[in-house]
Amino acid sequence: MRIVFMGTPDFAVPCLERLHKDGHEIAGVFSQPDKPKGRGYSLAPPPVKELALSLSLPVYQPASLRNGEAEALLRELAPELAVVVAYGKLLPPALLDIPPLGCINVHASLLPELRGAAPIQWSVIRGDAVTGVTTMYLAEGMDTGDMILRRETPIGAGETAGELSLRLRDIGAELLGETVELLARGEAPRIPQEEARASYAPMLDKKLATIDFTRTARQISCLVRGMSPAPGARTCFGGKLLKVHEALPAPGYSGEPGLLLDKGRLIAGCGGGEAVELTRVQPEGKKAMEGSAFIRGRQLQGGEKFTVM
Repeated sequence: MRIVFMGTPDFAVPCLERLHKDGHEIAGVFSQPDKPKGRGYSLAPPPVKELALSLSLPVYQPASLRNGEAEALLRELAPELAVVVAYGKLLPPALLDIPPLGCINVHASLLPELRGAAPIQWSVIRGDAVTGVTTMYLAEGMDTGDMILRRETPIGAGETAGELSLRLRDIGAELLGETVELLARGEAPRIPQEEARASYAPMLDKKLATIDFTRTARQISCLVRGMSPAPGARTCFGGKLLKVHEALPAPGYSGEPGLLLDKGRLIAGCGGGEAVELTRVQPEGKKAMEGSAFIRGRQLQGGEKFTVM
């Protein structure tokens, strides 16, 4: 099948690999423009572009999909199908109608749950036991199109969003292969989403990443895992930013939310009369370390609290 692929980050890489491995004709690869990276802020290509170039596939990086240039290009490429995986831009209606078999998407949630930009992170933050991947037809709304296939997977008790993403991207690639095969045979279903069950997963930011110690220990632990590796959960201690990479409930402790409860371990009171231990942290300008190492040697007067910067 002649396919145009549209994707940008690591999550989309196995999907492009799968299409190429299955022998489909990749007419072109659309990816976001190169972005400054590293200390020198030199332009770096996105992972999908790097893979496409290594496979000698043509790459296109339009700054906009709405000025007519992308539409003209897509018509010239004349794909039977467009596959969109974490591309980072919404496709306007004019593009959706070009491929005869439509435009399909690989979305990292069990739709209609967690539509939007950050479904993997929010599944962990919410404390969900199960998540998965859905392939779907693109429509004008945000992840509202008819579903094709879905596959579930449990979320591990200590699994971070980063770890879950690695698993889901491989599941997504497998599901995409099956989906394209069904489309080629004319056997792909169209399953409408139940709007009453829809929920959303907005983009993460630093405000959302700030730990609220009035939440329960489990909620804080889920937030920390959901924000890992980026943007990283954070709090403030001693007037300085403190990133939190791991947090666990601390049975046997209880105290005022945010109050440091142990001089040898980084344990703070939190909501519900519980306590949470920040077991791995990263002080501002330093490397990550164990919470006990961070607190060791500090001159504590008692009454120290974690605060919002």
